[in-house]
Amino acid sequence: MSIIQSEVFEPYAQALMSLAQEHNLTEQIGEDMRGILNLMKESPDLAQFIGSPIIKESDKKNALGQILGDSVQPYTRNFLMLLIDRRRIPFIEGIANYYLMLLRKLNQTVLAEVTSAVPLNEAQQEGVRNKVKEITSAQQVELETKIDADLIGGVVIKVGSQVLDASLRGQLRRIGVRLGSNS
Repeated sequence: MSIIQSEVFEPYAQALMSLAQEHNLTEQIGEDMRGILNLMKESPDLAQFIGSPIIKESDKKNALGQILGDSVQPYTRNFLMLLIDRRRIPFIEGIANYYLMLLRKLNQTVLAEVTSAVPLNEAQQEGVRNKVKEITSAQQVELETKIDADLIGGVVIKVGSQVLDASLRGQLRRIGVRLGSNS
């Protein structure tokens, strides 16, 4: 864990989690954090705007207030305003990710990063969840999906440091290694 994570991400995420637990809002605030992460990913201009030390705090608050409207919990809105006041808003992505990690731990959920050549349908996603539950003994599995056409077919599943490569590219590579060792 880096110094920034331990000194900035962790205390703010822990404080938000404590507040969420106290008011029985852990899942709703988790949804807010996912929404904020998606917003930052879809709008790099917004991320740059709220992270800029040149932009006034009041302008950042107004912008976030208008963009989020009533779509987030009042506690989430107040938390974001506090981050702006304390000049910690540039760290929102790290704090949000840390909160989601705490939420997964609380719910005995593991995060599986799934990379596939084409988007997975619901049945395939459920199959991946079941496989990950089998491997990890987790109660629940949260999927983070990515597309990589270079895989040709199949999937690569990463849970923590464990990688399960069931891609066609991985199978071809393993065949190539075996053929190479026979010569």
